[in-house]
Parts: sequence; structure tokens; C-alpha cells
Amino acid sequence: MEKFTKSTLERIIGDDLSEMWNALQSSEKKLIVENFRYEKYKKNQIIYAESEQPENLYCLLEGKVKLFKSGIGDRVQILRLYRPVQYFGYRAYFANEPYVSSSAAFEPSVLGIIPMRVVESIIRHNNDLALFFIHELSRNLGGSDTKIINLTQKHIRGRLAEALLMLSDNYGYENDGSTLKIYMSREDLANLSNMTTSNAIRTLTAFVAEKLILVDGRRIRIINEPQLRKISKFG
Repeated sequence: MEKFTKSTLERIIGDDLSEMWNALQSSEKKLIVENFRYEKYKKNQIIYAESEQPENLYCLLEGKVKLFKSGIGDRVQILRLYRPVQYFGYRAYFANEPYVSSSAAFEPSVLGIIPMRVVESIIRHNNDLALFFIHELSRNLGGSDTKIINLTQKHIRGRLAEALLMLSDNYGYENDGSTLKIYMSREDLANLSNMTTSNAIRTLTAFVAEKLILVDGRRIRIINEPQLRKISKFG
């Protein structure tokens, strides 16, 4: 964990966690600074694991993080991919239950960490911060409802198209304006799209043949986004 002066911490938190920071009073900001940690995670390093007790609010500052759950036969389902600056890890604390999923760094990442006991103490006296978390939880719930429909009702082509578009919307493109700014293995794409790895490979190959995408290892270039969106919508 890196060490920072109080003024540097205030700048980091004020810039990166600005939406939450702006809801705080001066005394509350001081409390956050006193309890804030800034940590680096290696690729695939576990941040927290299913069944652990929740203790912290995490905010992704740099990199990418995946939320995932192991199901029947240890098959993994990627539930959500986080981008800077997004908050996670707090739902289980508010629900007073252990984590029901796990999180890990998808690539080398930097996280801001605040103990949830500190967050809770502030919420009890700050309606603006309470509303901030209500908004975050409500937005995530809406996204989860949409994902359930997509994963259960769409054909595998529609699911994979949806996943590729979600990646482009979340992370954007490289300088060429078409290569996804996230490099995923075939297994990860399958876990994100609720299909087997073999089905993911076959569907990617079909998309290449239809000139919707180009694939070079883990690099995927979108060359016909309108048609992908059509497949996603009606798939």
C-alpha cells in the first residue's frame, strides 16, 4: 500500500471519488481521508471471495475488475465487469449477509478502499450519501434485471453480440476506433455470455465469416456495429 500525505489523499479522493465526495460534509471528508486505503491488485488476484464477510467499500480507480460466481460443476458466470470509476462490494454489507459472489482484478488494477463501518456511520447522519447509495443500488438492480432477460431469452448469437457491445460501451476502443479496449479469452467471453467455450468460439468464427468482427488472438475489432446491434436486439 502506498503512503500519501493528507493533501494528496484529499486530491485523489476528491478527483476519483468526486460523486461520493461531494455528498460529504467537511468533518465527514476528514473521516474518509483518515480511513482511506489505496491498493494495487495483480491480474486475476482475488479482491474478495464468495462466503466472506463484507467489510469494505471498493472503488475501482484504474484497470478492470470482474464480479463472478461459480455454479454447477464449478462453471463460472461473469456477472458484471467494472470500469473506473465504479463502486462495488457494499451490497452484501447493507444486506447483512456474506458475499454471494467473488471479485477479482481482470487486469492490473488500483482500488480505493474504505471500511463500510465508516461509510455506515456517515450514512446515519447524511441523507445525501444515503441517496447516493440508493441510486447506485437501484441502477445495478436495473442492469441485473436486463442481463437476466438477455441471458435467458436470447439465442447464443444474440448473447455474444450483446456481450461485445457491452464491452465497447464500457471500455471503448483503441486509437483505431474499432478494436475493443479489453482483451478477453474465449473462456471469459463464454462466461460473460452464459455459453460454453466451444459455442463462443464457433459464434466468434461465424461473426468473422459474416464480416461483423475481426479477431487477432484476444484482440477483437468491431467492423459492423449496426449489424451486431441488430443481432443483439433480435437474437
